[in-house]
Amino acid sequence: MENILLLTDFSENSINAIEYSINLFKGDRCNFFILHVKSSTSYTTDDLMTSGNESIYTGIFKDAKNELDSIVLDLKTRFKTETFTFETIVNYDNLTDAINQVVKTKSIDLIVMGTNGITGAKEVVFGSNTINVIRTIDCPTLVVPEGFVFRKANEILLPLDVQDALSGNAFSNASKFAHKFSKKIHVLRIKPNGENSSEEKKDKEHLDYFLKNIDSEYHIINDIPMKYVVDCYIQTHKIYFMFLLVQPESLLERFFMGSPTTRISNSIRVPLLVFHS
Repeated sequence: MENILLLTDFSENSINAIEYSINLFKGDRCNFFILHVKSSTSYTTDDLMTSGNESIYTGIFKDAKNELDSIVLDLKTRFKTETFTFETIVNYDNLTDAINQVVKTKSIDLIVMGTNGITGAKEVVFGSNTINVIRTIDCPTLVVPEGFVFRKANEILLPLDVQDALSGNAFSNASKFAHKFSKKIHVLRIKPNGENSSEEKKDKEHLDYFLKNIDSEYHIINDIPMKYVVDCYIQTHKIYFMFLLVQPESLLERFFMGSPTTRISNSIRVPLLVFHS
């Protein structure tokens, strides 16, 4: 039984991420928890005044709860043959604090959220909420790009930086996901400046150990920035899913925010599942 946390701000993008996750887990027994976090900055004096005789809590949260209930009704109608359960949660808190609370109290196995990628001159690869969740929440997080239509994750891409290792809990969890959902994994050991990697000699051994029953391709890429390698590989192969194994201030920082040579210049093209070491 999987416990999956779906985040929504009721945007088209977040609803698409929910749809993607439901399709991904078809045939499984899952408990879906749909969370909407109300920020205090979104309240106005008018919001409080129009609550009338209702409690402030009821006045503020009623509309959000109704919208969540509407989402659940639609999902239950369209996926009525699935063994899914749904629970809606409205929280008034800091986003990451609210998520952490649900992760702990509901024993969440996976967080799912949408991201709009680059939509304007001031946008980075992922929005600040997405970055904060990935940075601060110690739980596997699936990020679904804007408008991505569900496709089976038959082939998965796993890019590795010089310091990343195919060992430990992060890769163990990633390999379990790969065995369950895909037929093949493409591993790219990327050395943008031609650095030597102490992990390179161990890669084949770890692949054989963790991925015994799944096909894999392994490539070493020298002297090409990660942003070009990842984008080109996705476009030239049937890649519909991607993993990242992240450690504090390692690939996560370099992949999303880091130096000009490793920063991703375009929006992520496929769903990205982040595993924390």
